[in-house]
Amino acid sequence: MTSPFQQNLLPSHPAPAIGPTPVKSINDNGLLYEHPAPTGATSPEPPAIHVLDCTIRDGGLMNGHHFEDRVVSAVHTACAAAGIDYMEIGYRASRHDIASGQNGCWKYCLEEDIRRIVGDRGPGPKLSVMADAEKCDFREDIPQRRESIIDLVRVACYFHQIPIALNMVKDARDKGYETTLNLMAVTTLSESQLDAALPLLAASEADAVYVVDSYGALYMTETRRLVEKYLAELSATGIRVGIHAHNNLQLAFANTIEAYAAGATWLDATMGGLGRGAGNCPMELLLGFLGDSDYRMPPVLRCVDEVIEPMRTELKWGFDLPYLLTGLYNIHPRGAIAFNAAGARGDIGEFYETSKAESEPSLRPNPSAAARRIP
Repeated sequence: MTSPFQQNLLPSHPAPAIGPTPVKSINDNGLLYEHPAPTGATSPEPPAIHVLDCTIRDGGLMNGHHFEDRVVSAVHTACAAAGIDYMEIGYRASRHDIASGQNGCWKYCLEEDIRRIVGDRGPGPKLSVMADAEKCDFREDIPQRRESIIDLVRVACYFHQIPIALNMVKDARDKGYETTLNLMAVTTLSESQLDAALPLLAASEADAVYVVDSYGALYMTETRRLVEKYLAELSATGIRVGIHAHNNLQLAFANTIEAYAAGATWLDATMGGLGRGAGNCPMELLLGFLGDSDYRMPPVLRCVDEVIEPMRTELKWGFDLPYLLTGLYNIHPRGAIAFNAAGARGDIGEFYETSKAESEPSLRPNPSAAARRIP
């Protein structure tokens, strides 16, 4: 059951409307509340939520995609038992000029490797792979949907790669897949770049376009602004908006539910928050918030406790000071990953100065300005 607070903040999971039902609106505090529907009116059915687990795909960035089959199988089993809508099992990347053993099999997600985990696809989540622009020979690496066990292809790109990404989305759609377009590192884009990008994305064949906080630099007010900006451009075309958050500022969960309250319906999360660097929105938090009408927490809790958490010492994901600094200064976490991987830990004060010097002041989030916008 959801608490009264949850019910006030978020719309319930979709159910067919029967007769006049309350209309949900956003008040001055950014919360969703109900007021009576006009007499004789029937509320439209709210858009469906799509909860997507990307534990293996994003977590693979911390171990070269070398997950044992038992880990991938445990995550898939938990997703199925929990009622999670999609599981992203890894990347679909080119294997040209790659040394044998350089990456684990979940970097490439060959059909035979996926089938080794899920068999012939009984009940369970739809399966997704991510294809990075310029890192996937998509015309040959992605077969026709009828020949694949994959349901969804998520295309990820940076601003300068949008033309390639649009071709990749069209190719996947023509082959019969569901598609999303994930525009990465949104916090590094100027407003003019975003204004140029969104009309192109609105003309795409994607089912959803994601707000991707690659560097974990977003504050909640900015998350809401971006989701509303995306929706203003995309809604007329029927394209939904998604959120993919990183936890450098310990705001991944807060940003995810803020995005949902603002209208995002594709929600990414990972078990135990496992993901690159500071990690992602924890699935167990998201499901706990959404309530038990449609999702079940115990399978996820057991997977986190028995399978995911025992890997934390080795993989070293999650909030810490170096990741805080790369998020605070809106820069790629590669420096923090290297800092943590060094045999002898460096000086955190020096890392602070290095991170600050690397950042672009005009693109640096301003937390005091964000705070002033909070009612």
